[in-house]
Amino acid sequence: MTILLQLALFIGVSPFLSGLISKIKNNLRMRRGMSVFQPYYNLAKLFSKSEVISENASWIFKLTPFVVISSALTASLLVPVIIFSNPLVNAGDFLALIFILALGRFFLVLAGLDTASSFGGMGSSREMFISSLAEPALYLAVFAISLRFGSTSLVEVSQMHTLSASLIVAASALFLVTLAETSRIPVDNQETHLELTMIHEAMVLEYSGKRLALIELSAYLKQMILFFLIAGIIFPIAPFGAVNFTQSFFWLAWFLARIFIIGLIVSVLEVSVAKMRLFRAADFLGFAFVLGIVAVICAILGV
Repeated sequence: MTILLQLALFIGVSPFLSGLISKIKNNLRMRRGMSVFQPYYNLAKLFSKSEVISENASWIFKLTPFVVISSALTASLLVPVIIFSNPLVNAGDFLALIFILALGRFFLVLAGLDTASSFGGMGSSREMFISSLAEPALYLAVFAISLRFGSTSLVEVSQMHTLSASLIVAASALFLVTLAETSRIPVDNQETHLELTMIHEAMVLEYSGKRLALIELSAYLKQMILFFLIAGIIFPIAPFGAVNFTQSFFWLAWFLARIFIIGLIVSVLEVSVAKMRLFRAADFLGFAFVLGIVAVICAILGV
């Protein structure tokens, strides 16, 4: 039952988080913008539409949306929100979470190349370029966290009350990587379809209907998972578990509040900065890599 509740929580809240970020951005730009529930309308519309599949597409193109959504749903089960003692949570840690999400990205890159589309190939190439820079910084941040807590378990990290310099620096590195992984400004722009700027959108241009809906939903889930990892480091608090309904309710409310705080920070940042050129992303993620090294050094020194 807890597994189904956690899946329902992530599937139900993750589109709202994306809609909330868009709403805050529009309000900061003095625009009315779309409703916070627009992602739900988009998903419902896509699920009701038929699909157009290229004649050059192979089984990889057709299978990829199901692999991507499966990886995102599996990763959401490793996050200790409602599930704290379930074997699914204890079966994976930070590293397993990263590997599972990387599986979805790998198939999405293959699907972008599969249809022989020039845009898809360009997007896949750019995606691998970004991921090759982002993953080393991500692993360094995880290494610093594991040195500080003595474990890579997500449950143990979420139960810690301490906040140190090494964790703040590691969370900063993870935040920069999250901007790249979720196609956010300044690395990518979710609101554009210009061929010279798009990365993630270029890989999914050939998708439509239900398969596109699955890919969009998996992007919402991945964003929420990464936001939780940052929030779990910056705002550590021990979970109440299933002691009683009141404590469980307050723990769930605090979980959602932390996610929305990170979303607010992302919204302000996207409005405040401009998208950088592609090759400047190497400097951006290189800085995240340096932050990861500093976090590791601070963790070794015990600060």
